[in-house]
Amino acid sequence: MDTKFAIETSDTTERPIVYVRKVEVAELPDEIKAQARAVGDIYAVHNDEGERLALVQGRELAFVLARQHDMTPVTVH
Repeated sequence: MDTKFAIETSDTTERPIVYVRKVEVAELPDEIKAQARAVGDIYAVHNDEGERLALVQGRELAFVLARQHDMTPVTVH
């Protein structure tokens, strides 16, 4: 889970909304599954088109990551 992702933000004054949801380990690519099992709950951050921007350990970290990149996180089920 040490892969870094470049998250692009727009130059507008509005903060883009990103969606945070819990991810089941079975949904992840094979190369990530082993690492994900060891860390516990995995959450994904997605843009408004459904593209996965990041995978992180825990819901709180997902929200912090989004806010640090000037995005507005919301939970989706």
